Amino acid sequence: MTTVNAMNTDQQQSNGATRVAYILGVPLAANVVRQWPQMAEIVRTRQLVAEVEGNFPELTLEVGRRHRLGDVVVVEWTCNYGDGRLYRNVTIGELENGEAVRVTDYWGEPTPTPKWRVPMTGRLDMPADGTWPDNAHLAHH
Repeated sequence: MTTVNAMNTDQQQSNGATRVAYILGVPLAANVVRQWPQMAEIVRTRQLVAEVEGNFPELTLEVGRRHRLGDVVVVEWTCNYGDGRLYRNVTIGELENGEAVRVTDYWGEPTPTPKWRVPMTGRLDMPADGTWPDNAHLAHH
């Protein structure tokens, strides 16, 4: 397993189109399939993925960790749609010939610990520039 904590400086910026290629660190295949289980939604082709992503011009994001496991890439990342709320996400990319052919995204907005659970849990160390960055460490891609 290979873990990468930061983007390569030679990774091309997406300018809002196919941000998922930036997140995964690999190009998308022309016939890529992207799925969002939370909404029971699917989008097919790199062009349509770009059209969907282009509708969020205020979105900022940053990759926390990227894990490469053979032909699978698993990425932990954070985004803000422009309203100040952070979302913690996991994206799984399945690769063929170095390109993502299937992508599945899971995401969620952080919530406070329920009071009943506080005595049973500790606090997770989340430095602002670490795996789960704060708003000041997100950028447009």
